[in-house]
Amino acid sequence: QVQLVESGGGLVQAGGSLRLSCAASGGTFGSYVMGWFRQAPGKEREFVAGISRSGHWTAYADAVKGRFTISRDNAKNTVALQMNSLKPEDMAVYYCAADLNPSIGVRTSEPLYDLWGQGTQVTVSS
Repeated sequence: QVQLVESGGGLVQAGGSLRLSCAASGGTFGSYVMGWFRQAPGKEREFVAGISRSGHWTAYADAVKGRFTISRDNAKNTVALQMNSLKPEDMAVYYCAADLNPSIGVRTSEPLYDLWGQGTQVTVSS
């Protein structure tokens, strides 16, 4: 049974940075496309960033392009989200997710992701 566990959330001032990490266990991490999603209070969960199995391709939501960077380490079974220049509107619960479909590309639709972590809270104060 594959498990995803996020860490690294917390409270940061606007303009600051945080680095989220997601550790996978129990599966073949290198065969999964990985994604980060977020859900703010009263809003639907939305795609933030995704990375291909090799790490060669990435995709970002327009709202975070140029500020967030997704990366992965297949040897360590981890995926990270470096978040810079944080804004109050980035405040949300952030989820790590795995897409088990063997397609090459990074998919951005939430229903296509098969496995989810429990989420980690990111709070940005203005």
